[in-house]
Amino acid sequence: MTLRRVKILSRRGERELARLVGRGRSVVDRKTLRQARRIVNTVKRRGDRALLEYVSEFDGVEVDSAVELRRRLTPHSELSQQLAPELREALEKAIGAVDDFHAPQVHAGYELERDGVWLEERRSPLRRVGIYVPGGRFPYPSTVIMTVVPARLAGVEEIVVATPPRAYSDSPALRWILARLGVQEVWGMGGAHAVGALAYGTETVRRVDKIVGPGNAWVNAAKRVVAGDVAIDGVPGPTEVVVLADATADPDTVAADMLAQAEHDVLAAAILVTDDAALARSVAEAIDEQLAALPNPDVARQAIGRYGLALLTDDLEEGLQVAERIAPEHLQLMGSGAEALVPRVRAAGAIVVGQATTAVFGDYVAGPSHVLPTCGSARFASALGVEDFVRRSHAIRFTVEAAREWGEVAAVLADAEGLAAHAASARRRTR
Repeated sequence: MTLRRVKILSRRGERELARLVGRGRSVVDRKTLRQARRIVNTVKRRGDRALLEYVSEFDGVEVDSAVELRRRLTPHSELSQQLAPELREALEKAIGAVDDFHAPQVHAGYELERDGVWLEERRSPLRRVGIYVPGGRFPYPSTVIMTVVPARLAGVEEIVVATPPRAYSDSPALRWILARLGVQEVWGMGGAHAVGALAYGTETVRRVDKIVGPGNAWVNAAKRVVAGDVAIDGVPGPTEVVVLADATADPDTVAADMLAQAEHDVLAAAILVTDDAALARSVAEAIDEQLAALPNPDVARQAIGRYGLALLTDDLEEGLQVAERIAPEHLQLMGSGAEALVPRVRAAGAIVVGQATTAVFGDYVAGPSHVLPTCGSARFASALGVEDFVRRSHAIRFTVEAAREWGEVAAVLADAEGLAAHAASARRRTR
């Protein structure tokens, strides 16, 4: 069988779990990080010249000027005839679902006054955001929806998209969705050099305030390199799903949902956690049967072979603890016992509940952005949303009377910390 089955209360089980928990460290290896740093720093130092060299080397496109990397945009109405009507309708529905979910995340700042003290929280959209849209094996119009819609709702002035040039030229759906959502600036460049250009700018490409969006190991390594000089949404690794299921779960459905994530990437993780050994065996058999029926099973088969696993626990309580240690991008709860655990889940990018629901719905049509924390970062990180495109600042104003009242309080605290100039500045307001 392709899917390995391991008891969690065993040395092998603990080793396998430790490998899953530490998976993030292996997603971007030292060699890739070192090479990505070299590429990014070269673009930072040499600008357009370096960018053109890397576009030629890695994207396979020869142009004479960086200006030629900017894609010519066509109105979506002119592109509509290139799309099947059912695809256009599906894209429109997905836009509506994502907009509906994220619209309530839009909040204004607030003001507060108390006894001569005026306070304001100010919320301002980022001015210029770079969105990376991957395009290695396939173009991803859905990623455009999941990133551009929240950015638009936040009020971002300039949304800049970078995507591999062939992904743009070969995908009418990608070109249509970019035009449909009103993106005005699209650059045909991918990989670490695209991240470097967005982060630091070149003679032709203006730098951005933040870079968001998924990508391969080179993109993620580059985002690590530029973090701090530009904001990033995180360093998402390959996709992952943990299915926590009891004996009442349907093994064919469990297998289908595991394979749906496994086909993304040879480094994707598809894990079953269950207290029922018979279910684990049935799922393993179903995975083999469904792999044989897939038109292109190689990626999914490699992913299952590398990070596919069935972890057997004594009960669902232990299963939840295992899932929380992994802190997966997608946590699917299947079977009445597992579904009852929803209120207790604290570490998952997205929680997918019940056999009628699949993580695939979250990828496309549910509404929440599918840009999610991976590789255990769901312990502290969240799904992409409107907040990721907003910065908060605050303003304060004291009346003379309030300054006299609070000045000595501030001075006492400053004295306690040994900051004499702080104390003097505060006491000056009490005179």
